[in-house]
Amino acid sequence: MHIMEWNRLLCSDRIRLYSKSVSSRDLRSEFEKDYHRIISSASFRRLQDKTQVYPLDESDFVRTRLTHSLEVSSFCKSLGQTISRRIINELKDESFLPQYQQDICDILQCSGLIHDIGNPPYGHFGEDVIRKWFKENIDKLMYPKELLENGGEGYVPVSSLLNDQMKADFFNFEGNTQALRVVTKLHYLVDAHGMNLTKALLSTIIKYPVSSLEIDKNSDDIRVHKMGYYYADREVFDDIETSLGLNGNRSPLTLILEAADDTAYLTADIEDAFKKGLITYDQLLYELETHRYTSADEDNEYNKLIEQLKYLYEKGHCYGAGSADSYAIQNWIISVQGKLIYDATDSFIKNYDDIMSGNYRKELLDGTEGKHITDLLGDIAYRYAFLSKPKMSMESLADDMMSEILDAFIPAVLYYDTGRKLDEKSEILIGKISDNYKAIYHIYSKNKSEAEKLYLRLMLVTDYVCGMTDSYTKRLCQELKEMKK
Repeated sequence: MHIMEWNRLLCSDRIRLYSKSVSSRDLRSEFEKDYHRIISSASFRRLQDKTQVYPLDESDFVRTRLTHSLEVSSFCKSLGQTISRRIINELKDESFLPQYQQDICDILQCSGLIHDIGNPPYGHFGEDVIRKWFKENIDKLMYPKELLENGGEGYVPVSSLLNDQMKADFFNFEGNTQALRVVTKLHYLVDAHGMNLTKALLSTIIKYPVSSLEIDKNSDDIRVHKMGYYYADREVFDDIETSLGLNGNRSPLTLILEAADDTAYLTADIEDAFKKGLITYDQLLYELETHRYTSADEDNEYNKLIEQLKYLYEKGHCYGAGSADSYAIQNWIISVQGKLIYDATDSFIKNYDDIMSGNYRKELLDGTEGKHITDLLGDIAYRYAFLSKPKMSMESLADDMMSEILDAFIPAVLYYDTGRKLDEKSEILIGKISDNYKAIYHIYSKNKSEAEKLYLRLMLVTDYVCGMTDSYTKRLCQELKEMKK
């Protein structure tokens, strides 16, 4: 049995090694330095103009990717503190040194900030558009034989030049996978290692430690439900995996990040839906009453939460709050978050041995009352918010815009860096792509086969698209329309 070791899991090395400061003036740990690298980055700042749920929303209240990431970061730190204390005080694992508590909190706090840093515009819907575009169009793209090593006349389908993993990367595109790419390569600071964050932090954001060819959405093993790294980033993944001794497993800290993410977005979706008038207090109470948690203990925590929602509503009336509905829901959300954090902590401690041996292949909230709560909140948000006409209308507009961008830029990059003269339109379009992204392409395409260069050029476009904010996407589409005139 392979047991993961905390002294390796909390590896403070970086992919690009450097001389660590011994100056008495800088007392920060390597993980604290990660935090400052992240919050000062343009990639992090761009999250303020990226959709969490509602595309192009004009409200100042509803969450963006930035505010969501800050909330996840906060929950991560809370979970890190409570879990670490219980490992020390209850489990008394001698391999878990007291100083690890601070390191874990710092790593988790940073992981919450960057877990969505690779997401494209318009939230998870943007990921769907990218996947759909490649599935529908990859076989239509043609490439001249004369540019290949063996030469020849005529054209061949681009799809015939890419290996299976290259194609699967695009068909299964994930913002989470892109996050690893952003922080290890695309955020070009000193060289081609991106922010050059610690390996412990990088491992935490890899939720699915498998390639796009190993995905099995129907498996009981959550590790293989999605991909965790692209073909282009396989060496980075292997380095992290080897350094931390993961042996194909998720880092235990990844489970904590995932629980924090679920806690943040599921409760936030309900609050945002209420603020947008998509669900009322009465509708929420009805849904909770209708789907009561079935257990021998009628006085279980779920039923207590229902009673608390009613109590808060009455309390809001007594206090003369402007809206008893709003008072009740916003305060109730805080209680739910507390319940989920407790359940996730308890689950980590109860399953500690399986987690450290890599035999725990579920979410932390599975098998807890918290799982019933998150499932129900997710279902309520889906029916009342995600299927709402305003949201679906904006998603349709986002689909049109992102598809138009891919329609323009993918053909434009096919001949980039091949020696073949580009037409004027392609020159203009490639000129719009970040010089940093193009520099990274040139670094990693050097001495590669023509097929891999082609794959990296396609990734150059997805890198560019994922770096866009919602507003920039809208402006770029307007520019593309002007170019057609």
